[in-house]
Amino acid sequence: MSTCGTSNSELRTHDCELPVKLTRKEFEEVVVLALRGLPKSIKKKLKNVDVVVEDRVSPDLRSDMGLRSSYELLGLYQGVPLDRRGFYYGNVLPDKITLFQKPIESICNTKEEIVEKVKEVVIHEVGHYFGLDDQRLRELEEESQ
Repeated sequence: MSTCGTSNSELRTHDCELPVKLTRKEFEEVVVLALRGLPKSIKKKLKNVDVVVEDRVSPDLRSDMGLRSSYELLGLYQGVPLDRRGFYYGNVLPDKITLFQKPIESICNTKEEIVEKVKEVVIHEVGHYFGLDDQRLRELEEESQ
């Protein structure tokens, strides 16, 4: 079982602008659009994965992961990455991708920024589903810029 997440290295400490807040329904719609925007070849391979939205990391998970703040994590993949599944893999609960709404909103000033950040987090967590580690994901992100 793997637990990989997207961290919030952009924690606000001195911004004067208040971040944009979306309703849960609005935020979930942004997540759905991000998932729909994935390439078809990727979407076809996504099987048995739940994508959920939570306000922020739970205190228990925060402690388990050694996080200082519940705003440090933007997204989290929990499951068995595709490249680590053997012939025995089956009849299991779905893998889970969680997006944390409040930490994402806390680093965005506009709805457009939230949409872009959600896309980034979705792609990152889907990368973990395919077995990519954080280092490789960072390399790919740098190459695409």
